[in-house]
Amino acid sequence: MEHNMASLVDRFGRSFPYLRLSLTEACNYRCSYCLPDGYQAEGRSRFLELDEVRRLVRGFAALGMSKIRLTGGEPTLRKDLLPIIGAVSAVPGIRRIAITTNGTLLPRHIGAWRDAGLTALNVSLDTLDPLRFHAITGHDRFAEVTEGVEMALGLGFDSVKLNAVLLRGRNDDELPAWFDYLRERDIAIRFIELMRTGDNLEFFERHHLRAEALEEQIVEAGWTLRPRAPDAGPAREYSHPDYRGRIGIIAPYSKDFCAGCNRLRVTARGDLRLCLFGDFGIGLRELLQSDDDFDALVARISTQLGLKAAGHGLHQGETGLTPHLASIGG
Repeated sequence: MEHNMASLVDRFGRSFPYLRLSLTEACNYRCSYCLPDGYQAEGRSRFLELDEVRRLVRGFAALGMSKIRLTGGEPTLRKDLLPIIGAVSAVPGIRRIAITTNGTLLPRHIGAWRDAGLTALNVSLDTLDPLRFHAITGHDRFAEVTEGVEMALGLGFDSVKLNAVLLRGRNDDELPAWFDYLRERDIAIRFIELMRTGDNLEFFERHHLRAEALEEQIVEAGWTLRPRAPDAGPAREYSHPDYRGRIGIIAPYSKDFCAGCNRLRVTARGDLRLCLFGDFGIGLRELLQSDDDFDALVARISTQLGLKAAGHGLHQGETGLTPHLASIGG
């Protein structure tokens, strides 16, 4: 069966060269804005296995998908992460493989992941202060995370990016420290506006800060907006001639945020989610049990893309199926 890039376009004209694939719902952190009580397993978890992941990625690649991001939960908790990276990188048409991780295992494994085919790295780092790091994440792992990031910068990745959730009263005064950090490092920090999910209303109301407020400070400091790459995520990225690093802003409550959406998600149990805050998922797992189901898998993905909504309902307080961000990997 022949497929082309045009297949992955929805009825709003948005194309999708980019899939976010969750490998697990489990996480070993207790971040205040996501899982303050830690991860609680629901029943006996059975997440997608290696062969299912391989078949899934092959199906999306046949429709023109060229970039995969492995997420969680915390994807490095998967004991078979190395073979998963290898299997994904062997799929024809996949040119970029990224991972989003909390970074605690980077010093031990980042070299092997790079050798297996990983091309890009995103690390969650909400603060440059070790004490604040412990307060936000519930773990004293700042040294390992930052050591792993420094190692990654020497391994020739296409990109190394850091993600910081913007929290009023917790980390919203660190812009000068981030400027210092970015001066000599070829790295991007992306500040992510806190999103309301099914279980964080009180925390959201206390710590939500509009990303545009930070963006104004960045522009005033002389940073300028960069053009957006076709397979880029949702960040508005800024650069400055005096700094090697870059700053990105992810503002889900900003006007027209969804108009530029190019991301599809598959959960750790094999459901295609057309929006992080959508109300339904489409089961793909039954079509991942045999290579013989390849054509049926491609047809189901293609058909379902016609259903992708034009926007989410976050402004109305609608959080869809997402109880917390660990459940689908953000």
